[in-house]
Amino acid sequence: MNYYQNRGFFANLPPVIKNLLIINAIMLLATYITGDFLYEKLGLFYPASPFFRPHQIITHMFMHGNFVHLFFNMYSLMIFGCALEYVWGSKRFILFYMATGIGAAAIHTFVLWITASTLPAHSQAFFDLLRTPTVGASGAIYGVLLGYGMLFPNNVLQLIFPPVALKAKWFVLIFGALELILGLTNRGGNIAHFAHLGGMIFAYLLIRIWRKKSKMYFY
Repeated sequence: MNYYQNRGFFANLPPVIKNLLIINAIMLLATYITGDFLYEKLGLFYPASPFFRPHQIITHMFMHGNFVHLFFNMYSLMIFGCALEYVWGSKRFILFYMATGIGAAAIHTFVLWITASTLPAHSQAFFDLLRTPTVGASGAIYGVLLGYGMLFPNNVLQLIFPPVALKAKWFVLIFGALELILGLTNRGGNIAHFAHLGGMIFAYLLIRIWRKKSKMYFY
């Protein structure tokens, strides 16, 4: 029997994917123990908030609101990220992951700035904006999704709901369009749709730069 088969599914994951799964799971367990403390310290706050700290630009990517939030992000990371790490290698993949996550945070913060500029300074809405952290790896995950769609556009993905098969390029376009529509029409929700779009935008730009410099597959 093949040695790698004997090691089991988790052991066969590429190193960056495996470590991201472990770190994110540990951080969720830590938040269950500490309550709001880690959200206040590591979630991403609007820069004008008294709770904002520069390190939150990175640390928020490893925080999640609950198990369901973590599960869907990490499941998507395994489904789409493994192929990218195998093709690019671990160093290039972690660079891509972090860059798209930070890019997502930048776009999200820009949208918050636009929102804040329309709110009265002493209103409850402005107060809530300053005190509400953003958490989750979703921006980077959407970057990974876009990367998968660009590298493997004709791979067929079998969806569970609805039960249809779609090529990766159409799957990515549909998700991008949905995030744009939801971001424009559901501004009061608790999902950072423009952060998702930001991850996709930065993923697209980064891959275009790598392709232009012929460095797509350097390890």
